[in-house]
Amino acid sequence: MNVFTGVLVYVLIWWVVLFMVLPWGVRPPEDPETGHAPSAPERPMLWRKALATSVIAAILWLGAYYLITSELLQFRGAIQKS
Repeated sequence: MNVFTGVLVYVLIWWVVLFMVLPWGVRPPEDPETGHAPSAPERPMLWRKALATSVIAAILWLGAYYLITSELLQFRGAIQKS
């Protein structure tokens, strides 16, 4: 895996994990202010979620990197030349 592919895989994993982490701890306010969406979170804690996303994505990326470089999964032999 070259650097570009590694960064691309990390970014893809990061975005998928972000969408899984966003709902954590979200609570709508009991009395929403006028003009605000009633479903908007009271305290979204986006910095914590970005940090958690980065750590989880790094761990998953390390697992993906290991699988790709150790050749436990081989896709090159799946397509046979005729």
